[in-house]
Amino acid sequence: MTVQLHQLEYLVAVVDDGGFTRAADRLRIAQPGVSAQVRKLERELGHELLDRSGHRVRPTAVGVEVVAAARTALAAVAGVRRVVEDLDGLLRGEARVGMVTSGPFLDVPGALADFAAAHPQVACSLVEAGSGRLRSLLREGRLDVALVGAAGGVADDLVTDVVTEETLVVAVPPSDPLATASAVTPGDLAGRDVVAPAEGNALREAFDLACASVAVRVTCEASDPTVLARLAARGLGVAVLPASLGALRSEELVAVPLDAPDVRARLVLARPRGAVSPAAAAVTRALLAAR
Repeated sequence: MTVQLHQLEYLVAVVDDGGFTRAADRLRIAQPGVSAQVRKLERELGHELLDRSGHRVRPTAVGVEVVAAARTALAAVAGVRRVVEDLDGLLRGEARVGMVTSGPFLDVPGALADFAAAHPQVACSLVEAGSGRLRSLLREGRLDVALVGAAGGVADDLVTDVVTEETLVVAVPPSDPLATASAVTPGDLAGRDVVAPAEGNALREAFDLACASVAVRVTCEASDPTVLARLAARGLGVAVLPASLGALRSEELVAVPLDAPDVRARLVLARPRGAVSPAAAAVTRALLAAR
C-alpha cells in the first residue's frame, strides 16, 4: 500500500473546505486532479473516506480517523521542513493572518505589507471575518495569528496578547433624557432603539455581554463607529461607542458612560498553543511590535 503526502493534503483540504471545488481553488490545483487523488487514496485504503451525497462533503466514520491521522502526518512533515529552514537561516513558508477589524488600534494590513516586503520568501495572506470564525480557523490550523475580539475572554487553547481594551459609552443628542445622566445602565436601554456595532465586532461582543440580561432593540448595525455616531445624530437610536471615540460629532452628541464596569471591548492577538513555524512566529512578533 502506497499513501502519498499530497493525497493526505488533498483529503484534509476537501474536509476543511467542505467540497472539492473550494479545496482545489485554495490549493491552486485543477478540481479533477484533487478528486482523482482522493479516489486513489480511498482505493489504496479500501474504504470510502468522504460522504459526497450532501451539499457539503463530509468525512465518513473511517474518514474522520484518517483525516486526524493525516493532520498529524502533515504536521510532522512541516516540522521537518521547519528544522531545515532554520538551519538554512532563511525565513520562508507561509504567514496566515486574520483580523476582525483594524480600526485605529492596529494597522494589520500595513504591518503585514511591511513584513512581506522584508521577507519576500514568505507567502503572506490576510482573512477578515468575525471573531468566532477567526478563532475556529486558528484552532483548525488554517491561520497562524489573528486580531480578534475578546470581551468575554478566550479559551485556554489559544495564546493571547492584548492590543487594546476600552470601556463603552452611549452617545445621544443633547435633547435626549439620557444626556444629563452621569452613567447609563443596560436597563436604561430597554425599549430604546439602539444603533450598535455589527455582529463579530469586538465592541459588539462587549455590548452584548453588558446587556445579556436586558432585551435591547438593535435597529441599525455598522462596523464603523463614525457611521454609528452619524445615525445617532440623525435620531435613529442610541449609539454604542468605545470610550476613546465618544467625542465623535461632539457638537451634536453627548457621550455618557455605560455602567458595566467589568466589561471591556478588547482586541487581542490570538494564536494556537504549541510549536509554530518560523514564519508564523516572525509575523506574530511583527504584529506585536506594531501595537
